[in-house]
Amino acid sequence: MEAEPLKVEELAKEVAQAKFRPAYLLAGSEPLLRDRSLAALRTAVLGGAADDFNLERLAAEQLTPAALEESIGTLPVMADHRLVIVDDFDRAGRGADAREQLSTALVEAVKALSSQTETVLVVTASRVNSRFRWVKAFKSPAVRVECEAPKAGAGVVAFIEAEAARQDLVLEKGVARHLSDRIGPQLLVLQGELAKVALLAGIDEPITRDHVTAATCDVADRPVWDLTDAICAGQTGKAVGQLARMLGSGSAPEAILGMLASHFRKLARVRGGGAVAAGGYMAEKMSKQARRHSQRGLRTCLERIHETDAALKGVGSLSREMAIESLVIDLSG
Repeated sequence: MEAEPLKVEELAKEVAQAKFRPAYLLAGSEPLLRDRSLAALRTAVLGGAADDFNLERLAAEQLTPAALEESIGTLPVMADHRLVIVDDFDRAGRGADAREQLSTALVEAVKALSSQTETVLVVTASRVNSRFRWVKAFKSPAVRVECEAPKAGAGVVAFIEAEAARQDLVLEKGVARHLSDRIGPQLLVLQGELAKVALLAGIDEPITRDHVTAATCDVADRPVWDLTDAICAGQTGKAVGQLARMLGSGSAPEAILGMLASHFRKLARVRGGGAVAAGGYMAEKMSKQARRHSQRGLRTCLERIHETDAALKGVGSLSREMAIESLVIDLSG
């Protein structure tokens, strides 16, 4: 039976009651939602057990069908459950044949896991196509968890209100909408900006529109477009300067990376003949930027963004600021 996709908050409630599915697909481009889902699953499934024995994390790019089969067939050590995480399955395999073999192996793995309770499989993917067999494999008792950021508007306002409650903050009427208008659907930025505004407001004080205006930069459109305009025009110096201003105004490298990832995925969609949710002037601007790249070039850009995501998570020796600056230089080169 086809399972309805879970929202991140629904997943959190479910696992908090020690109810586990045999397999989860965390699907969507919003890293904050994927990370929260993964953290909830890790805490609930492992329950403090030794990670060295019962947690295995696999990169899909290097994964083979045999390694996947061996991993899910391993029993937990001195614990009730074992957690296997496969990162970035949408990047699996080198070549069509390798991807097909690994996709078939994943379908069989999800099917095999449905009859046991010891191992929980979690697969993450930024981009999924519901028509693919490996995506369809996540049906009951397995499940897909939606990790896409809400569109600008009511969905972003709802996220801000929920995040404020999570941080024990009180927002005056209209504050969530005001913050949404200034920041846009950038969840990592919103998370950080709320914490920053709370410091300005003071302990146990309600947050007002004036606090938001004073403490946040208006990153909903202009700074992001200034950065991507410079990148797509090959103006490296201007792009690096805009990046420095965004970092100096408090935007986290992870948030800027999320903006760039979202923007370049949209460019790839437009370059391939697809449509994105943008009207008038913005749609034309995006179309012009997309035409400056080949489809292969945009794929290379997305691969560099993926590499930078790993760097921001501690892979390699570059600092977070140097990693995002190196990316901007490469994208605009």
